[in-house]
Amino acid sequence: MLNTRAQAALTAALHQGKLRAGQFVSMPQLVDLLQLPLAAVREATRHASSAGWLEIIPKRGVQIMDAQPELIRDSLDLRMVLDQEGARRRIRDPQGQQGLHDLRQTHLAILDAALRGSPPDLPPRANSVDLTLHDYLAEGLANPLLRRAYDANRIRIAIIQRVRPFVQERIISAMREHLAIMDALDRQNEDAATRAIALHCERTQHWWGVPPVGQG
Repeated sequence: MLNTRAQAALTAALHQGKLRAGQFVSMPQLVDLLQLPLAAVREATRHASSAGWLEIIPKRGVQIMDAQPELIRDSLDLRMVLDQEGARRRIRDPQGQQGLHDLRQTHLAILDAALRGSPPDLPPRANSVDLTLHDYLAEGLANPLLRRAYDANRIRIAIIQRVRPFVQERIISAMREHLAIMDALDRQNEDAATRAIALHCERTQHWWGVPPVGQG
């Protein structure tokens, strides 16, 4: 259906950075970008608006969500809560550790590359690898409603990340934080995993210059 295609195209445009935080886009511009009929694009913007990715401005177009400190903080906090529950469920699942070895290897490869320098392609590669751990934890939720909440928040975070791309120093620290989470998963230590996830969230919020929930 055209509506489904338009929703997928708009979601991809937001995720890939074709539409950026704070950007205003008229409906004709959006139709041209997505290459789909106006009615389907309008329906897609309603879906995106309900997810909080953009605001519809009647008779004008849409305004992509802005990366305000409160939104950054709350989006990262939501991801932390879902990550922690995903970690708990993976640890309790006898098959929950599947895929962890490969995940560790891709993180180690990015960490090694970052320690040796900062080639131009490192930030996007690091960002893709960074998301794989969060996706892995979300898959561990094994609940379609929770997964939809994660997926909607994933787009918000993707929009936010385009505002300030990864730099070498943060890539190194983020990969090490992720490896600590994986170490806890490998040991099947729920307390260590949830603490490592909380620390990762705290350091990510600090890198963005926003206070943790309850401190701002």
